[in-house]
Amino acid sequence: MTLYLQLVSTSLHAGSPRLALLHLRRSCEFNPRVSMSSYSPPPPPPRDQSMDTEAPNAPITRERRLNPDLQEQLPKPYLARALEAVDPSHPQGTKGRDPRGMSVLQQHAAFFDRNGDGVIYPWETFQGLRAIGCGLTVSFAFSILINLFLSYPTQPGWLPSPLLSIRIDNIHKGKHGSDSETYDTEGRFDPSKFDAVFSKYGRTHPNALTKDELSSMLQGNRNTYDFLGWLAAAGEWLLLYSLAKDKDGLLQRETVRGLFDGSLFERLEDDNNKKKSS
Repeated sequence: MTLYLQLVSTSLHAGSPRLALLHLRRSCEFNPRVSMSSYSPPPPPPRDQSMDTEAPNAPITRERRLNPDLQEQLPKPYLARALEAVDPSHPQGTKGRDPRGMSVLQQHAAFFDRNGDGVIYPWETFQGLRAIGCGLTVSFAFSILINLFLSYPTQPGWLPSPLLSIRIDNIHKGKHGSDSETYDTEGRFDPSKFDAVFSKYGRTHPNALTKDELSSMLQGNRNTYDFLGWLAAAGEWLLLYSLAKDKDGLLQRETVRGLFDGSLFERLEDDNNKKKSS
């Protein structure tokens, strides 16, 4: 533009106003060839990585995937539910079941409170295990181990129970480590943690676990040096697998969900009663 002004000034000094106007007109003309050739589109905005669930340098995050669409399948999946074990197929929990004001973990334990007084004694644990189909030896061994493990943490004070009783109102204090974390520390049900059991480990079937996948989950959930938690988790899940796997050797998602709120125990007891009566 400075060059054109100099030409105009020179032309005016030379006494040629028409020439000056010609130069000025050409300087204002739009040259599409020059303009288009010099145009470059703006760079694309950087990709938002804040929602990524896989890290390129952490292959384990690609191997154990999360469900990125869970919020579209279930309202507020990050919100732990106190009363109901919910998932996309059961957004209201187990249909027709009264939680009786208990947390999901309390509902799970209450099945073994055979007289409904809020306290579980070893013989009640034994009766509950027999009711769901466990043999005599397994029922006896597990009733001792379960009450031995859970009795003291659930007591209201410092004194232990001489009868190894478990208090249902304090059952959340007996939560062990190296688990799926589907129960939170207060006994609520966390839908996102429950869904992760199958999104991470259900590789053969999206809504079921094979025995090998169950073993992989137990190993993946282990906390360092938490040997007691390792044993407790293995005992619980392997017992569940032996009792509730289907004819194809799969542990179905609905079966596992029923474990958490105790509705599975009621179904197993009903099935066993029908077998005895037939």
